[in-house]
Amino acid sequence: MPGVPETELVWRDGRFIRWHEATIHALSHVVHYGSAVFEGIRCYATPKGPAIFRLRDHIRRLLDSARIYRMPLRYPVDELMQACAETVRRNGLDACYLRPLALRGYGVVGVDPMDAPVEAFIFAWPWGTYLGAEALREGVDVCVSSWHRPAPDTHPALAKASGNYLNSQLMRMEARANGYAEAIALDSRGFVSEGSGENLFLIRNGTVYTPPLSASILPGITRDTIIALARERGYTVIESDLLREALYTADELFFTGTAAEVTPIRSVDRIPTGAGKPGPVTKELQQAYLATATGKAEDTHGWLYHVGPAD
Repeated sequence: MPGVPETELVWRDGRFIRWHEATIHALSHVVHYGSAVFEGIRCYATPKGPAIFRLRDHIRRLLDSARIYRMPLRYPVDELMQACAETVRRNGLDACYLRPLALRGYGVVGVDPMDAPVEAFIFAWPWGTYLGAEALREGVDVCVSSWHRPAPDTHPALAKASGNYLNSQLMRMEARANGYAEAIALDSRGFVSEGSGENLFLIRNGTVYTPPLSASILPGITRDTIIALARERGYTVIESDLLREALYTADELFFTGTAAEVTPIRSVDRIPTGAGKPGPVTKELQQAYLATATGKAEDTHGWLYHVGPAD
């Protein structure tokens, strides 16, 4: 993946600062203990100008994550939504990626975070496909990781917290070292969970399956989108525990996520998925998702938050 292309302005606690001013102290609590929550959000170029996809749902999840970790954020949903849109406007962006972030800053050194100040940022920058443009067309080769997702009574999987992604880093590095684009984790019970930063869908005999929230997955907003789009197109969608071997016998597999969008999986552990290329259901749902996100299809759900022109 390429480095982050710098933009001009960053929202920080209610005001805009220059990109290189968005710094923290090396003794900040987050540096030592991973005490941050964040979101990844896409803004798409649409016929009506830039529009942020499912912004309210993302911001609500950010606040939910902060609540789980007892991290006080003084900004309501609407104010953070407006700040996201303004960050896009002020940087003159069309299609971009947004990263709202709340972290515990400099003030205490110790595990107990309660006396560390909470700081909030919103970044925006141009970003293309997460696993590469070819991945969206041809699919990716993945492995089942030797690293499992944490049990439900260890790390709260419903929170999109920075510390949770140490597990994801181990998965991704292992996959890369072994020649794969991505990895799939099992949960603590041995059932299929998710990718390092993506949810997972399986197609078998025309039915769409996906692991449940109890499989230590993040409640993905793209996941929720695909479930809705699939049901609207007449597919049965079942959220259920999936055995590892179901990955090898699936007709189709694909990842979903804000960054990954809808990425087909063409093999698992070097076993081809179906015909070894993206299948018809995956293609249909990928096209439906992208048409909705880019405003080419009617926004019947109200998922697009139009940024509007600069003042």
